[in-house]
Amino acid sequence: MTSNFKGLVGKVTGRETQASAPAPATEVTGPEIRHRPNSWDLNLPEAEVRSVSSISTDEEKKGAVIQKEFVEENEKAKEGEEDSPYEEVRAAVPNYDEEMPANTIRAWTLGILLSIFGAAVNTLFSLRNPAISVGVIVAQLVAWAIGSAWAKVLPNRQFNTFGLKWNLNPGPFNVKEHSVVVVMAGVSFGTAYATDIILAQVAFYKQNFGLGFQLLLVITTQSLGYGIAGMLRKFLVYPAAMIWPSNLVSVTLMHAMHEKNEEPDPTIIGGSMSRYKWFGLIFLGSFVYYFIPGFLAQFMSIFAFMTWIYPQRPVINQLFGGTTGLSLIPITFDWSQIAGFVGNPMIPPWHAIANTLVGVFLFYIVGAISLHYGGAWYGKYLPISDSGIYDNTGLNYNITKVVTENLTLNEAAYQAYSPLFLSTTFAISYGLSFATIASLVVYTWIHYRHQIISQFKKSRGEDHDIHMKLMLKYPETPTWWYMGLFVIMIGLSFVTILHWPTEFTWWAFLFAVAFSTIMTLPIGIVQAITNQQIGLNVITEFIMGYMQPGKPLALMMFKTYGYITASQALGFVGDLKFGHYMKIPPRTMFTAQVVATTISCFVQVLVLNFALTNIKEVCTITQPQHFTCPGAKVFFSASVIWGLLGPQRIFSPGQVYSALLIGFPIGAALPVIFYYATKKWPRSSIKYAMAPIILGGGGSIPPASPLNYLTWGVVGFVFQKVIRTRNFRWWSRLNYLTASGLDTGLAISTLFIFFVFTMNNIEAPKWWGNDVVPTTMDQMQTAIQVKVPKGETFGPKTW
Repeated sequence: MTSNFKGLVGKVTGRETQASAPAPATEVTGPEIRHRPNSWDLNLPEAEVRSVSSISTDEEKKGAVIQKEFVEENEKAKEGEEDSPYEEVRAAVPNYDEEMPANTIRAWTLGILLSIFGAAVNTLFSLRNPAISVGVIVAQLVAWAIGSAWAKVLPNRQFNTFGLKWNLNPGPFNVKEHSVVVVMAGVSFGTAYATDIILAQVAFYKQNFGLGFQLLLVITTQSLGYGIAGMLRKFLVYPAAMIWPSNLVSVTLMHAMHEKNEEPDPTIIGGSMSRYKWFGLIFLGSFVYYFIPGFLAQFMSIFAFMTWIYPQRPVINQLFGGTTGLSLIPITFDWSQIAGFVGNPMIPPWHAIANTLVGVFLFYIVGAISLHYGGAWYGKYLPISDSGIYDNTGLNYNITKVVTENLTLNEAAYQAYSPLFLSTTFAISYGLSFATIASLVVYTWIHYRHQIISQFKKSRGEDHDIHMKLMLKYPETPTWWYMGLFVIMIGLSFVTILHWPTEFTWWAFLFAVAFSTIMTLPIGIVQAITNQQIGLNVITEFIMGYMQPGKPLALMMFKTYGYITASQALGFVGDLKFGHYMKIPPRTMFTAQVVATTISCFVQVLVLNFALTNIKEVCTITQPQHFTCPGAKVFFSASVIWGLLGPQRIFSPGQVYSALLIGFPIGAALPVIFYYATKKWPRSSIKYAMAPIILGGGGSIPPASPLNYLTWGVVGFVFQKVIRTRNFRWWSRLNYLTASGLDTGLAISTLFIFFVFTMNNIEAPKWWGNDVVPTTMDQMQTAIQVKVPKGETFGPKTW
C-alpha cells in the first residue's frame, strides 16, 4: 500500500501554507480574532487572555490594540514562522509537515499483529487479581524496534495486487507509520467494557446467550462512538483551543524517537544530550527505582507513619491512612501512587490541577470530616472512605438475601433485611457526580455556546491555526463514512437487544444513545482543555434505575451504551487529534481505527470464552492462579444495587441518602456564580475556577484516596507551575519526555515484577518495611469507630 499524499512536496512550513497576509502588527481584524478562543480560554498565556478579553466582550471592539505578546506573534506570522498560540503545543508539535508514507504494508502488519497481541493478553489478565495490562507504550517501543529492523532487513520490492501498488520496504521506518501503529494499538489494547457484561452474565448470573450475542454486544458498544466522533471533529479536533494535553506526551516521544538532526541546548539540565537519550535515562531510572516501593520496601508506597505508630486506633487510621483514610499527611515515594489513579501530573495545565485540588480539599477532606464526625449517614458505624456497600450491622451487604432465583428483588426479604449504606466519601462522590453533570451542561452553555454555533457554520478550512492549515492538503474523511458506520451499528444494536431476551427496551436504548451523543461534546471540551474526563457511569445507572427498575441486565446494557459510547467517542476524537498533530491523512486514521477496533472485538470475545471454558474455577475466590474476575464482580454488584434495589430505595425522598440530590441544583448554580464573579473581578484568580473540575475532578475517590490526589497535585505544581514559569526552556524541551519516561519505566517494571515474581510465587523480602504495611486498620479496611454489637442494628427502623 502507498499513501495518497497530495499537495506540497518536501517540508511544508507555516510560511508555505499561510492562507493570507496577516493584519498589521498593531491591530487584530475579524479573522485573526476568530483564530483565538474567547476570554475564558485558560490555556492562553496571561497577556493574551487580557488582550482577548478586551475585544471579545463587544463585537464592535474587534479593531482594538492588543498586548505585546500577541503583536510579536503576528510579526512571526508575517515572517513565515506561524505557530500555535499555545505554549504546550509549541513545545511538543512541530509547525511543519514532512512528506513521508503513512499508509504502508509495514504499518498495517505491525498494527494488526500488535492489536491482536494486546487485545488477547489484556483481556486474559483483566480476569486476574491483581489485574495486569500491557500499555500502548509497549506497542510503541516494540513497533519502533521491529519497524527499524524491517527497514534494514527486507528487500525494497514493489508489488501490484489487484491494481494496488505497494512496497515491501518503503524506506526507513518513519514517524507517520509509527503513529498509525500506535493508534491501532490504542483502540485495541483497552479491554472492552462490554466484556464485564458477558462475565457478569455467564459467571455470576449463570446466563449465556451465546457467541453471536457476545460479538454483537462488544462490536456495537465499541464502535457506536465513531459516528459521534465524526460529527464532533469540527468542535473537538479542528480548533486550536482543543489541545488534548495527553496527546502532547505521545507526540513528543514519537518525534524524539525519530529525530535525526536535533540541536542540543547546553544551557539546561539534560540539554546537551538528545531528547531520546534523556527519555532512555528517565525510563531506566524509573524502571529500577520502582523495585524499591513496589517490592523491596513497600512501606515507601504509602508512607502513613501515623498509622504505624497507632495501628489499631480507628480515628487515627481514618484521618491519616492512605488506603481507606483521608491522608492528612500525604507522603509517598511511589510514582504509581502519584500517577496511578489520576494520571501523570506533568500533563494537565496547572489551572486544571488547582481546580481538582480545591475540590478534593473542600469535599473529600473538609466535607468528609465534617459529615463523618458530625453524625451524618451513621458514619461512626462505617468506614470513612471505601467503595464497599454495607448493611445495618456494619457488614458487607449480602445481596443473596434479597434476590430471587429469577434475579428480581424479593421485597419482603429486603424489608426484613436492611437498607444499603455507603462510606462517607462514597456517598459524597455520588452527590458530586450529580452536581458535576449539571455543572457541565451549564458551564458549556455559558462559555462555549457561541463558539459551538460559530464552528457549526464554518467549513473545514476557515479560520484555523497552522496545524489545521497543514492538514488541508489531505482529503478529509467524508462525514457519510462516519454516519454510515453509525447507522450500521444502530441496526446491529437493535438486533442485539431485541433478538435475545435482554429486557432492554428499544426506547431505552435510543435514549441511552441520544444521551451519550448530547453529553459527548461538553465532556470533550472539558477534557480537551484540562485532560480530565468526566464519566457518565453514575448518572446512567441513576437514570436507568428509575426508567426500568428491577432489570439488572438491562441496566448493565443501558450503562454501557450510555456511558461507554461517549467514552469511546472521546477516545476516537483524541486519536484524531493525535493524527492531526502528527499530520496523518484522515482517511488513513479512520481506516486504521475501525479495522483495529473490529479485530480487537473478535479477539477479546474469543479469549474471554476460552478463559471461561478452560480455566478451572474461573471467577471464584478459590481460583488457584487468582483469575477471580475482580472487575466483573464490581460490575455485577453495581447491576444488582442499581438494577435490583434501584436508586429510588437509596436517593428518593425519605431514604438515607436523599439529601445528595441537592447536588443537581448546586452543580447548575456554581458555573453561574463563577461567571458573574469573574465579570465583577476579571483580574482575580476566580477566573480560573472551573465548576465541573472542582466538583468532578476527584471522582476516583473512592477507591482512590486523597493521598493520590494531593501528592499528584504537589508534583503538578512543581512541574506545571514552578518549573514552567522559572525554567521554560527546560520545560518546553524535556517536560513531556520526562513524564513519558517515568510512566514507561513504571509500566515495564510492574510487568517485570508480575511475571517474574508474582507468577512464580516469589514473595517480597520479610522485614519490617514490608511487614508493617498490612498491620494497620487502614490497610485491613477495619477502621470503624463503633462496632455494632451482635444482634443489634443501626439506621432507620423502616425503609
